[in-house]
Amino acid sequence: MDINIRVAGEAGQGVKTTGSLLVGAFAHMGLHVLASQSYMSRIRGGLNWFDVRVGDRELFGGRESADLLVALTKIAAEVLRGQLAPGGRCVLDSPAGPADIPVAFEQAAREAGGSALMANTVAAGAVFAVLGYAVVGLCAYLREQFAGKGQEIIDKNISCARRGAELVGRQGACIPGPVGSGVPKTVCSGADAVAIGAATAGLRFYTAYPMTPSTAVLTYLAQHAESYGMVVEQAEDEIAAINMACGAAYAGVPAMTGTSGGGFALMVEGVSLAGMLELPVVILVGQRPGPATGMPTRTAQQDLRFILHAGHGEFPRAIFAPGTISQAYELTRRAMETAHRYQTPVFILTDQFLMDLEATVAALDGQARPIDRCIVTGSPDYARYALVEGGVSPRAVPGGESFVVVDSDEHGQDGHLSEDLAVRIAQQDKRMAKLGGLTAEAMAPEYYGPDGAETLLVAWGSTFGPAREAADIVADKGGSAAVLHFAQVWPLNVPAARQRIAGARRIVCVEGNQTAQFASLLREAGLIGDCEHILRYDGMPFTGQEIAARLERAGGRRA
Repeated sequence: MDINIRVAGEAGQGVKTTGSLLVGAFAHMGLHVLASQSYMSRIRGGLNWFDVRVGDRELFGGRESADLLVALTKIAAEVLRGQLAPGGRCVLDSPAGPADIPVAFEQAAREAGGSALMANTVAAGAVFAVLGYAVVGLCAYLREQFAGKGQEIIDKNISCARRGAELVGRQGACIPGPVGSGVPKTVCSGADAVAIGAATAGLRFYTAYPMTPSTAVLTYLAQHAESYGMVVEQAEDEIAAINMACGAAYAGVPAMTGTSGGGFALMVEGVSLAGMLELPVVILVGQRPGPATGMPTRTAQQDLRFILHAGHGEFPRAIFAPGTISQAYELTRRAMETAHRYQTPVFILTDQFLMDLEATVAALDGQARPIDRCIVTGSPDYARYALVEGGVSPRAVPGGESFVVVDSDEHGQDGHLSEDLAVRIAQQDKRMAKLGGLTAEAMAPEYYGPDGAETLLVAWGSTFGPAREAADIVADKGGSAAVLHFAQVWPLNVPAARQRIAGARRIVCVEGNQTAQFASLLREAGLIGDCEHILRYDGMPFTGQEIAARLERAGGRRA
């Protein structure tokens, strides 16, 4: 059983604060929670909403409809009322229908807490009452949440929560909520998972220019820089960011940078520099709709081809695309290990939906477990770009016994510039030889569902959760569907993918873009031929309901 609560209002009104209170309180009660956001690119005004889906089992995606709408403005109620599920209710200041539950949020906050700013706590109390939860559960979480703010703040928030519950209690309205285990669960966002994964893997230098949705990683690392012993630098632009990361990597420091599509466009020359110098730079790219600035606060999977081919010339790379919060943590570590093992740029390709997603997960290990930087001590006759089998030359860093020479032009084994054509061929072959090792270590796609399923949903990155829920919906209706999810999109583990794809009768690729970019990669690899596509490119994330409905409508036709 699960319930979807949609808190909606203007930017700056406390929509996210209310949602975050509910997320924390429900997790504290031992419930499974998954929260996602829809917000406009403006500081104040507009229409934003924060969905809090709460259940008695693990949740993997959002919902199209809401069972409870908490409308902090009249416009929010008017626009989103039509998205209420059958039997859904709306909590708002000025009721307009028999199913509406009146709660004067700001007035109640002023009366109970002395400030309209606590209207979000009133709203949270109201939600608890609508779902039939004892408000003491919320109060217990508030005591813990505000423990460092002083007893007066705690008392005022508890008073506001109780007032919100009291106002709803008078209406006698209730949507039965799921029952929790009582054992508190850990809540984490996708962005925080990336940051923790990087920090615990031994990241020592992170630099970025703020750009939604990757800014949350920059913020988290800056807040925890001292505890992990790292330097976090807000660069003046993305060109400086990638070049700083290259400089740090040259010096032997585990380095990473983050951006989104428009910012990455500025980084491309620096990415080629990392390819030529054979530097282990990790680059986080949080996708959002383009072209140009596009829709800065919405989600997309439109940059796969861009990331794969970015940079002039040819050089090896790996691209990881986590599908869950846990994978965001694990694959960030893997990205850093891969970059250092093969001395080449490695990408973490995610998107706004997964970056902003909050969910209850198994606690992430926050202990430092530094990766092997694969650095050698060298010798007086050291050659940075020695020709070796597999293409991975011994890597020493400046300042030791070895004399380390690097050059952005083509160079010989000693690092000095060379225009000898035979040297060029040898060095290019050496660099590209790394692709063999990268391919041999490529992750197999993850399979979810019954063997021999009638429909195979092919997903990559953040579409995994919604696709998984769609497969479950199909199964509940008597059908048969499975999901093949790629958390590494380059290079591909072709043998493992072929084994799963070979027997599929109906293949449907699910992607957040208009041109089925990943399907084209699979086709180039000889893994699929003509197939169906379920594509979304309006800036909103997929849901399991939507995918299942489009599967059913399409039948045997192209979706």
